Amino acid sequence: MRLVLLGPPGAGKGTQAKKLQQKFNLTHISTGDIFRANIKNKTELGQEVEKYTSAGKLVPDALTIAMLWDRLDQEKEKNFLLDGFPRTIAQADALKEGLAQRNCPLDAVLSIEVDEAVLVERLAGRRTCPQCGASYHVQDAPPKHEGICDTCGSELVQRPDDTRETVQNRIDVYRRQTEPLVAYYEKEGILFHINGNQSVDAVFDAIQAALNL
Repeated sequence: MRLVLLGPPGAGKGTQAKKLQQKFNLTHISTGDIFRANIKNKTELGQEVEKYTSAGKLVPDALTIAMLWDRLDQEKEKNFLLDGFPRTIAQADALKEGLAQRNCPLDAVLSIEVDEAVLVERLAGRRTCPQCGASYHVQDAPPKHEGICDTCGSELVQRPDDTRETVQNRIDVYRRQTEPLVAYYEKEGILFHINGNQSVDAVFDAIQAALNL
């Protein structure tokens, strides 16, 4: 099974990706995770990527595509779930061509759709652990002790791209540059619309129903 998750920042793609990964033994490939690992390790690429992500802008296609193929070509089974890629029509074209060359086309694209006001509240309240990567929300999923990670005891932080101003910019960028992919994959006949305003479990049930799983 080869899937793509589409949706604006805060739509819950990461959460649903983990549930799909665990239940169907898929390799979860998140460009966001790849970017953050490079930023944390202060690699040359990470420093370049951070210039864009800290401002809520998309990383240039050439950088993203090169990183994506390096990661995908490590997967011998070719059962994967892409989260955060593609984000532009150019990336979608590159993905389609590359997968065709590898004889492993996509099976489905899931578009998780959430009201804008909900997205802003979700992201502005998000807190993450810089050490172990655990994620929390000040209202929906707070830690046991305010500001402290339940897992490793580190102090939680708000990512620079989760401030309200940057969040709004990220959503605007998505609407302008990534939302056209919905029409792109509708033409391909592999797109499924998922109501992301529901609970996590209800969204997952909708995904399974769409995929007939």
